[in-house]
Amino acid sequence: MRRETPALSQATQRHTIPAPPGAEKPMQFCRARFTGDEWRRRRELGLCISCGQIGHFVGNPVKGRTSLRRRFLKSEINMASRVKPQRAAVSAAPSSAPDSGYAWFVLLSCFLVFGLTFGVVKSFGVFYIEIHQYFETTATATSWITSIAVATIHIVAPLGSALSARYGHRSVVVTGGLICSTGVITGAFARNLTELYLTVGFLNGLGYALTWTPTVTMVGLYFEKRRPLANALASAGECVLTFVLTPLFQLLINSFSWRGALLVLGGLQLNLCVCGVLLRPLAGATPATCASEENAEQGGLEQRGPSFLREEEQSISQESVQCTINGTYSLEEPERKTDRRTELKKKIFHYVDFTLTANARFMVYTMFGVFAALGFFAPALFLVPYARSKGVEEYQAATLMSISAALDLFGRVFFGWVANLRLMATVWQLTVTVFLLGAVLLLCPLASTFPELAAFSAAYGLVFGATVAVHITVLAEVVGVRRLGSALGFFMLIRSSGGLLGPPIAGYFIDKMNNYGTAFLMAGVSLFVSALFLLLLHQMNRKEKNVTTRETQCTAGPKGTRFQS
Repeated sequence: MRRETPALSQATQRHTIPAPPGAEKPMQFCRARFTGDEWRRRRELGLCISCGQIGHFVGNPVKGRTSLRRRFLKSEINMASRVKPQRAAVSAAPSSAPDSGYAWFVLLSCFLVFGLTFGVVKSFGVFYIEIHQYFETTATATSWITSIAVATIHIVAPLGSALSARYGHRSVVVTGGLICSTGVITGAFARNLTELYLTVGFLNGLGYALTWTPTVTMVGLYFEKRRPLANALASAGECVLTFVLTPLFQLLINSFSWRGALLVLGGLQLNLCVCGVLLRPLAGATPATCASEENAEQGGLEQRGPSFLREEEQSISQESVQCTINGTYSLEEPERKTDRRTELKKKIFHYVDFTLTANARFMVYTMFGVFAALGFFAPALFLVPYARSKGVEEYQAATLMSISAALDLFGRVFFGWVANLRLMATVWQLTVTVFLLGAVLLLCPLASTFPELAAFSAAYGLVFGATVAVHITVLAEVVGVRRLGSALGFFMLIRSSGGLLGPPIAGYFIDKMNNYGTAFLMAGVSLFVSALFLLLLHQMNRKEKNVTTRETQCTAGPKGTRFQS
């Protein structure tokens, strides 16, 4: 028989299972780590959890060592709850977006955010000439101001998505508005280009990223049936503010110099804080992430776990038994490093969905974004300098941006409405408009007088508006609206390389050729390349649709009935 240790309590002796005749003595304590399945098997068969032998059972041999059994019970509860996973948290969004009511105030907020961010970026060409002449530098060096701002918007976009998921869209947008205003006002006192890079470039771009990304995500949550039209109307704010701000900036520069104009701009951008206040959270709308699925599967544990664990802990304290090994007791708890890593990963995945990088269609669409960004921002920056180089007067050159903005507004609203009619695949509509935009930019160097440049500005604005009106809608179709927040952040991050390099590359060609027209040629070629990726995405969508159709036909029986398994 097994020799009892005097240290055993009466409760321990009462619950100790005597070893059967001929049974071997318990093995020495095994320090090997077990999987959850092995622990479960030993517990069901009544074996010692420590050494795997019969005749005794290890529950909680040492005082204060309840964490091991507690973890084991938690794992059993989790496994039991995973038999019927509850996916409610994944589809936690409301069954249908409002599409009306307060949704229009959210749309108004996004309208103003577009205007006070990308509208300012497009109007910055007026500042470009004054800064270029004031510091007597090259076109490439001056263009880095806009380029850094655009790249910062794209790079910090995932951070904006993560922060809005953690702290709420409203607080993040208000913070971004304060950063924008601080950066521009500080930039008004810059003594060299480096200080402008840090203030008007980096700080301003950081604030743009924290305001634009959460606001666009909120519009996607508030609109479903009218989402293409809502995106088009929201992005129209860029056109309206560009139309107003370009001549206003020229007037302010003539009256107060470019430094005074920046001070006024910094005050205007405080209105971004007001836009953030309008972003009222939508009840039940939470971004879908990898961690949300796992949290949904653990719904049973959250409901009944605490009381169940308390009961088990009481039983553990009553039936504390020990595995005797030469009069000493030993039990190694599993290391906590793995648990901490798992917890950290869950927190990261809760705010940033890295699994998007495994989505082939999403990655193809981001490649479109990279090459499109090379051509999107250079024309707006160099249109006014190009007109001035052709002998056009200051206010006439600023009027070209207003003409482009007016047609841009019409293009966004009209082609957003066309996309809402679903007359063709949205990605196919985007492909056609990108090809047309590239062709228009290649024709720009042929224009040399104000009427010709006005015609070019009108055509460019119209096709550019048609392109921008649907590109966010295509992204939502690629990844789904519940992952739009993380997808938009990643899309902007990857596209940042194009936004960063576009203006400096165009400036390099301008310095080498001494001709602003080369910037438009570079932009047109880049857009043609980006359209090729859209063609590839269109083919991938068609292939996936055909596969789905064949699977549906295979599972369907005669006259549309389905086979019963």
